[in-house]
Amino acid sequence: MKYARYFCLVVAVVSAAQARHPVRARNAMVVAQEPHATDAGVSVLKAGGNAVDAAVAVAFALAVTHPTAGNLGGGGFLLARMADGRTAFIDFRERAPEKATRDMYLDAAGKPTGDSLQGWRASGVPGTARGLEMAHKKLGRRGWAELVAPAVGLARDGFVVSYALAESLRRAKRLAEFEESRRIFQKNGAYWEAGERFKQPELGATLERIARDGARGFYEGPVAERFAAAMARHGGLITAADLKDYKAIERTPLLGTYKGYQILTAPPPSSGGVGLLQMMGVLEGLGFEKHGAGSAAATHLVAETMRRFYADRSEHLGDPDFYKVPVTGLISKSYLARIRESIDPHRATPSDQWKPGSPAREESAETTHFSIVDAEGNAVALTYTLNGGYGSGVTVPGLGFLLNNEMDDFSVKPGHPNLFGLVGGEANAIAPRKTPLSSMTPTIITRGGELFMVVGAPGGSRIITGVMQVILNAADYGMNAQEAIDQPRFHHQWKPDKLYTERGFSPDTIELLRQRGHDVETNTTGVALVEAIIVEGRGKDRWLAGGTDRRAHGKAAGY
Repeated sequence: MKYARYFCLVVAVVSAAQARHPVRARNAMVVAQEPHATDAGVSVLKAGGNAVDAAVAVAFALAVTHPTAGNLGGGGFLLARMADGRTAFIDFRERAPEKATRDMYLDAAGKPTGDSLQGWRASGVPGTARGLEMAHKKLGRRGWAELVAPAVGLARDGFVVSYALAESLRRAKRLAEFEESRRIFQKNGAYWEAGERFKQPELGATLERIARDGARGFYEGPVAERFAAAMARHGGLITAADLKDYKAIERTPLLGTYKGYQILTAPPPSSGGVGLLQMMGVLEGLGFEKHGAGSAAATHLVAETMRRFYADRSEHLGDPDFYKVPVTGLISKSYLARIRESIDPHRATPSDQWKPGSPAREESAETTHFSIVDAEGNAVALTYTLNGGYGSGVTVPGLGFLLNNEMDDFSVKPGHPNLFGLVGGEANAIAPRKTPLSSMTPTIITRGGELFMVVGAPGGSRIITGVMQVILNAADYGMNAQEAIDQPRFHHQWKPDKLYTERGFSPDTIELLRQRGHDVETNTTGVALVEAIIVEGRGKDRWLAGGTDRRAHGKAAGY
C-alpha cells in the first residue's frame, strides 16, 4: 500500500479493559509526540511562561529530538486563544521559491518526475523560525533565548535514543541517499541503537545563532549564506533572497459552531479548517450519533460526508493570496443542506459519480502536532511539518537540519495524486512565492465562552478526518481525551474510492459497510496521530485531561 512507505504507525486495538485514562493536571498541560519536547514545554510553564512561550520551546526541541517531522527546515501553523478571548493564527507554511515554475516537476512527456518528493529541488522556503518568532513577539512573555535554550542543550549535549527513534532512523531509506543525512542520522550505516546518546553539534550551533539573533540568524548571515550556497551547488532553487524575503503571515482564524460548541480552526492555505466546518456542519443534521460510536450506520454517514468534502477540496482550495477560495460558500447553511440531502443513509455514492460542488463564491505523512494549555487558560494548537517522513531526505551540510519536500503538496499536475493520494487542481498549481495547500488542522474548541478542547494531528490527508473523529467522540459520545483518541478511526478522501479502517472494527461492521457499497481496506496504517487536551469541570473541580495517541510514542504531562 502506498501510504505505508511514509507512515510507520503501529495501530493498537483498544478494548474496554485496555482503555487508558488521560493524564490529568490542575494547572497546565503539554501533549506532544516526543517526551523530551513535552518536558521542555512543561519546564517553561513552571518557570512562568505562558502557552505561547511553551510552544516555542516545544517546537524547537522537536527539531532536535523528533527529526522525522520536528524541524527548522519546514513550516506550519500556530493557533492561539488567550484567556481574555484574543485569538491569533500564524501561517508559517513553506513557500515556493522565486525560481519555481508551473511545470517544474514534469518531464518532456508531461509526466511527473518525482523530484517533488526527494532531493534539493523538493523544498519550499522554510518558515518555522519566522513563525515562532512572530507568535512570541505578539503573545509571548519570556525571553527568546531562554525558550530556545532547551533545544540547544538537547542538540549539544545529546539525548538518549529511544527504541522507536532508532527503528525509524534505520528504516528511513531516503536519509541513506544523501551523505550528510546518512552521516548524522544513520552513523554512515552503523545506525543508532536504543540507549545511545545522540549529539548534533551542527544543529546546536544553528540553534545557538537563532537564540542569539532571533529568526534573522536563520534567514540572514552565515546560516542563510551557507544554506543558499549548498542549494546552488546541488541544483536547488532556494536563494539567499528567498530566505531574506520570507515572512510569516497572520491570518484570521475560521470560526464555526457545532451543537453549542464554538470551533476555532485553521483558514486557507489550510484545507483543514474548511473541511472540519463543512463536514461537521453536514453531520450536525444527519443524526449519525444515534447509531453509536463505531457502528456501520454511523461510519457510513460520516464516510459519505468525508467523500463530499474531499471532492470539493480538489477544486476549490488553494493559497488565498493567489486564488479566491469560496470559504463562505463551502460552509454556508444552504450548501451544507444540499450536501446532506445527497447522502443515501443505506448506500455509498461511487466517487466517479460525485463531482466537486458549486458553492457560492462571494466572500464576506510527515507532520507533528502539540497542544498546550497554561495555568491562566491560554491555549495553543501548533502543527508543523517536513511533509513526508524526514522531508526531502536532505540535511544542509554544516547546519544540521533536514529540509522539507513540501513542493509535492502543490498540484504538480492537475488531476495527478500527490504523496498522500490527494488529487488537486489549478487552484493549487505551482507559482513563485505561493503556499501549497495543507491538511493541517490545529483547532481550539470552546463551550459557553470557556475553553473545552485543544486538538490537532499529523497524518497528511488523514489529519482532517482524524481530528474530526476525536472531536465527535468527545462532543457526541462523551468520551474523555484518551478514550476519544484510542477509538479506532476511518478515512475516506473521495479518490481513491476506498474506505480505510484501522484495526478494531468488528468483522460484522466491515461486512455491513461492504453491503452498503463501500470498498473497505482494513488494517490501514493509521488515521492521523491526534494529540488533545480536554478541560473537565469548572472552578475548583477543573482538571486538564491530556490524551496522547498510542499509535505513536508521545507524552502528556502537566502540573
